[in-house]
Amino acid sequence: MKKALIASSLLLAGALTGCSSLNVSSTPVPLAGTVGTDINADIEVGEKITGTSSATKILFFTVGGETEYADGVAYGASSGSSPLAALDMVAPVKAAAAYNAIKGSGADVIVAPRYTVKKKDYFVYGTIDVTVEGYKGTIKSVK
Repeated sequence: MKKALIASSLLLAGALTGCSSLNVSSTPVPLAGTVGTDINADIEVGEKITGTSSATKILFFTVGGETEYADGVAYGASSGSSPLAALDMVAPVKAAAAYNAIKGSGADVIVAPRYTVKKKDYFVYGTIDVTVEGYKGTIKSVK
């Protein structure tokens, strides 16, 4: 009887204690919108253009990068509202390479840009080298 009381007490104590977790999740509704416009741009496509940029990473800081960037060039996490967007170190280097290609060629836009990213990461220290290749786009008219 005493053994049964001890066993049931231990079983009850085990049932009342222990780990528990609660996970409540919901699927967010994606926000999608479309913008329509009647504006058409006439873009003349020219010769092939190239731009490069590089930066050095120490921990979570970028040292020695460019100071001029092409506006509207957003990639990966930085294009969204993720809290990790500020930690994306490649996107600013891509934007700087695009700026260098546009500035060096006198283009208005880069047509069919292709980016080559070379990353060397040693956890504490690293380098990011970006080359963009595309075609010179000159806006002739906007209707």
